[in-house]
Amino acid sequence: MRHNKKKGLKLGTDTSHTKAMKKSLAKALFENDRIKTTETRAKALRSVVEPIITWAKKGDLHSRRLAIAKLGDKNLVAEIFDKADQGMWADRNGGYTRIMKLGTRKGDNAEMVIIELVTEPVVKKAPKKAAAPKKVAEKVEAAEETAEVEASAEETAE
Repeated sequence: MRHNKKKGLKLGTDTSHTKAMKKSLAKALFENDRIKTTETRAKALRSVVEPIITWAKKGDLHSRRLAIAKLGDKNLVAEIFDKADQGMWADRNGGYTRIMKLGTRKGDNAEMVIIELVTEPVVKKAPKKAAAPKKVAEKVEAAEETAEVEASAEETAE
């Protein structure tokens, strides 16, 4: 049974240290907009940062209190909520962070990454044209042409 077990990555430490590590990484990310860390820590950090930004987009008092409880810094939370009020993530429905791989660390060969907050507006993809019907139509036309060629060949043979 999983009594008193937290979900998520353990990061090689006990629960309290993992929680403190995620909190400090989240603070550093919000203060600097990008940090360099290991891949597993960055992936674990996403589960802390993404809800805070979602709360900031909501902007109500309860969300602010949840964010303060998660980060522990009122001034930093006020700054994040101000950015959200200005519309920094208004067009984005998630995916507020980006992870870019750097390679391995020299000492212990750990995968190093840069995790950053995404600030660019969302660019909608152009809708794909109906590619499948074109292909089907082309195949039908090709089949009709070959049938006509065969019919004309039979007429000339007779």
